[in-house]
Amino acid sequence: MGILSAKEALAIAEEKDLDLVKIAPQATPPVCRIMDYGKFLFEQQKREKEARKNQKTMEIKEIRMSSTIDTHDFNTKVNQAIKFLNGGDKLKVSVRFRKRTVAHPQFGEELLKNFKEAISECGVVDKPSKMEGRSLVMFVSPKNNK
Repeated sequence: MGILSAKEALAIAEEKDLDLVKIAPQATPPVCRIMDYGKFLFEQQKREKEARKNQKTMEIKEIRMSSTIDTHDFNTKVNQAIKFLNGGDKLKVSVRFRKRTVAHPQFGEELLKNFKEAISECGVVDKPSKMEGRSLVMFVSPKNNK
């Protein structure tokens, strides 16, 4: 409509039974639009809700093992980890040491090394293994195959 005074623009908006909304108040002169503001807010909320619905949230799943885990149990944990990684989730793999096994962290390191090799097709190690209290922890994220 061009450059109008605020009174003229407000009069036109009231005549059409709509609202006068400032789009860019910092511009010179300020840019305004004549619209139904309630309808605009409703459509904006609808778009945001739709965007949230389509958004995939990434969770951190945890897999716990002991340093004395058997091969079949280890394979079960590996299969579970692959399922989580293919689902797009991050993993926290922890090896818990109980009682006197804490004196031998090299067994846990070897276990995590084998675990890393077993899931190398689906995941990438974010943070290498690190002792946190009585646990050895490693973080794994899914590979991007796009």
